[in-house]
Amino acid sequence: MTPTLVFDIETIPDVAGLRRLNGDGPDVPDALVAERAFEARRAVTGNDFLPLHLHRVVAISCALRDRDSFRVWSLGEPGEPEAQLIQRFFDGIERYTPQLVSWNGGGFDLPVLHYRGLVHGIVARRYWDLGEDDREFKWNNYISRYHMRHLDLMDLLAMYQPRAAAPLDALAQLMGLPGKIGMEGSKVWAAYQAGEIEAIRNYCEADVVNTHLVFLRFQQMRGTLDREAHQREVDLVRDTLAKTSGAHWKEFLDLWGA
Repeated sequence: MTPTLVFDIETIPDVAGLRRLNGDGPDVPDALVAERAFEARRAVTGNDFLPLHLHRVVAISCALRDRDSFRVWSLGEPGEPEAQLIQRFFDGIERYTPQLVSWNGGGFDLPVLHYRGLVHGIVARRYWDLGEDDREFKWNNYISRYHMRHLDLMDLLAMYQPRAAAPLDALAQLMGLPGKIGMEGSKVWAAYQAGEIEAIRNYCEADVVNTHLVFLRFQQMRGTLDREAHQREVDLVRDTLAKTSGAHWKEFLDLWGA
């Protein structure tokens, strides 16, 4: 079977980049640098969501389904440099050539990784292959919106119509899944400032498991998994989490229920 890698990232403002672009000196606190950027953004758009090239990656979480195993983890160690996290992600693609699955990965996660990859000089040859090295990639690659090597579930289920897109948290709960636990994306910057990187990673890991479970239901809907096979996959996730340490998994399973 082709390995399936569900992924999600969490980001904070790129304070170092904002200093460089806006001329803020080292005497200006990080929080003020970010707040100035938020204020400028609110004046233009009405919200403080920064342009994607001004995000810095602080967590990348993955759920890998390969052969007879399922596992979920966050790349690297808490606080590991951004460049190392991003290189680890693309090295995994180089090693496994998995099907990537995401929720809004085409609209957020991958563009952020592209920009930050350029900033750090990341090498991602397999990911960027459009058929030059492997002819199969001409017809099914990670870059095309309409290929399945990267499946952005949110985008596909909305028929590529932004106004039809559903939030992961709401859809997961409608399906009887836990949805988001611990925090939400808008709280990541505050959590990071408070030194709560482990909580950010746990939140990100829960998101990839929700996404994986939505993907399994999608595979049942399209006939790739019959009901029995779908249930076996769900049971594998549940059994794996039950054996995995971490209070966030106990909370996840408690919310999931029977």
